[in-house]
Amino acid sequence: MLSKPLALSSALWDPSQKGVFPSMMVFKRPQVSALRSYTRGFKSGHERLHKGRPIMLGTLLYANQGPKKDVTTRKQEAYPQNVDLPPILPKKKKKPFPIPIKKLKQAAREDKKRAEMNIEKPLDPPKNGLLVPDLVPIAYEVLDAWKVLIKGVAQLLHIIPVYACSECSEVYVAQTGHHIQNCHGRASSSRRSFHSWVKGSITDVIVPIESYHLYDPFGRRIKHDTRFEYDRIPAVVELCIQAGVEIPEYPSRRRIRPVRMIGKKVIERGGFVREPKPWCSTNSSSLVDLDTYGAYGRFPPPPSSDVARIAHETMDAYEIVRWGVEKLMRKYTVKACGYCSEVHVGPWGHNVKLCGEFKHQWRDGKHGWQDATVDEVFPANYVWHVQDPKGPPLRGALRRFYGKAPAVVEVCMQAGAQIPVKYKPMMRLDIVVPESEEARLVA
Repeated sequence: MLSKPLALSSALWDPSQKGVFPSMMVFKRPQVSALRSYTRGFKSGHERLHKGRPIMLGTLLYANQGPKKDVTTRKQEAYPQNVDLPPILPKKKKKPFPIPIKKLKQAAREDKKRAEMNIEKPLDPPKNGLLVPDLVPIAYEVLDAWKVLIKGVAQLLHIIPVYACSECSEVYVAQTGHHIQNCHGRASSSRRSFHSWVKGSITDVIVPIESYHLYDPFGRRIKHDTRFEYDRIPAVVELCIQAGVEIPEYPSRRRIRPVRMIGKKVIERGGFVREPKPWCSTNSSSLVDLDTYGAYGRFPPPPSSDVARIAHETMDAYEIVRWGVEKLMRKYTVKACGYCSEVHVGPWGHNVKLCGEFKHQWRDGKHGWQDATVDEVFPANYVWHVQDPKGPPLRGALRRFYGKAPAVVEVCMQAGAQIPVKYKPMMRLDIVVPESEEARLVA
């Protein structure tokens, strides 16, 4: 090939016009004397260039005048064909911060500067204790969807079998348990990492994440000795209460004057108010519907003609709860322990010393509070997706061909509900699972 560049005709293209390329560019023909040194013994395809024979170069270069338009839709761009399965975080390591540590340090330095200058910290609702009026209807919608979700899952569990491992947190939705060797529970080595399957319950599908109910989130912190003076309710319900939902059994203080702070010190909170005693009766049906405890026995099996409708309503309720919790957490502060599954709804965490995870001796059992994520308040609890629930169980040799989905989505899908588009990439519906003998031939 020629090593010297060919000159571009200046008559056909003006280099001063930036960003504009001609549709056809013609290169000047080089001199014959300049080509003689390059044509000796040069092969191009099946043709041989003879010595001294001139070559007439008249190459035409075509270029597009603009970038190609992407014909894919927005839905295809938002949801790719396949996505990676959710990672399993190691237990012997702290969870990553949802907010970058640099931004946390920068905000702390700014608060410290304001505190040194005795400047009040600017707080907007609900950071100052006041409600956000636009989020009150969303909180009521989330609470209603939470009741529908519990009822729907409890009814579907009479129809759809769910299995759970008695030694670890693995859950499987099918007629029998799978044969994937990924159990890391107690005595897993003696079982060669096979799971010990038992019949699952509603708490295996909807993971119960509870938090302390606070009458005044900006009041006194919960201490280790006073932890029994507060009720434990689902974290989703507590988030809705602090967002404006009124439940007579679980009252909450509604402020008129905002909370004022200088740095980390609260200078005005309207005084301490005596909190009411915890509500211990279980006779109210309104409170029973808010908890997953005993939900399987409260609701009878549905008729076969209503299974598809219940599955569709349960799927819609699951999406509403997840959407609403994500929207409420953008404004209302929720803290989570960086080592265990403890969650606290409020501006700061409690002082209960019940953390027993990684290096809890160094912290005297105290929790390592950080900002919570949606999956920590309302876990998705991903399970293996089964394309044929009545077929053979999944095998560990073919696990790279299997997909995953949230447990609620998998239960509703097997009951007849339509799969939302955003879950299809992780479920890997377009992948054909090969036979065990063909798996080693797949690249």
